[in-house]
Amino acid sequence: MCELLGMNANVPTDICFSFAGLMRRGGATGPHRDGWGIALYEGKGCRTFHDPKPSAHSEIARFIREYPIKSRIVICHIRRANRGRIALENTHPFTRELWGRSWSFAHNGQLRGIKKWPNAHFRPIGTTDSEHAFCWLMDQLRERWQDAPPQRALYLCLAELCGTLAEHGVFNVLLSDSKCLYCFCSTNLVWLTRRAPFQAATLIDEDLTVDFRKETTPHDIVTVIATRALTRDERWVSVERRKFVAFQGGELAFG
Repeated sequence: MCELLGMNANVPTDICFSFAGLMRRGGATGPHRDGWGIALYEGKGCRTFHDPKPSAHSEIARFIREYPIKSRIVICHIRRANRGRIALENTHPFTRELWGRSWSFAHNGQLRGIKKWPNAHFRPIGTTDSEHAFCWLMDQLRERWQDAPPQRALYLCLAELCGTLAEHGVFNVLLSDSKCLYCFCSTNLVWLTRRAPFQAATLIDEDLTVDFRKETTPHDIVTVIATRALTRDERWVSVERRKFVAFQGGELAFG
């Protein structure tokens, strides 16, 4: 299985600390050596970096870790290939445009028979069941609304569509449209919110500690969501199975 990492904050924030822990799992402390990718939103824009090499040994990953790109929404994925060969086009997160928004999608799990589902407008570039599921989801949204719907209607629709996909296998997902970070838990996702009074935290996969009291202001709110806990001294909360949640401005907005 792959692993996911997401972040949503009320102010532009770098992902360097959490990413340092995740990248070690990509071929060093974990078996997810079949590529990695990250999407970082800056307003309506989205920077993406992908590498089919293990993140633990990737020069691009090292650049991301050391260069503090500030973002309100981040989606990251390390891959252990089970569907689709190891290749750049099969590396998550996948991106598409809809309603003038840049959508990013990363998936952990396998889906049975998904490649037989028709896609009218959005087509996969690679060969993963994940990208096919993303294209199907985008197709469904495009068919329902010509323009972006009210936010609550979008929440409910995404929850319904993710539930439908989860009926066909394991579907742990991070998704964003630059407005919110959407998450669906099929088997395992955990999250935490850092806010004042901030404390220090230590990574599980690397001997690295950050004192967030020195890195933040009293007004900062940052939520991190992952497949497995990344720190040893913070309280991570499990998302219920088959539950859809959304974060905006660092806070739980739906779920």
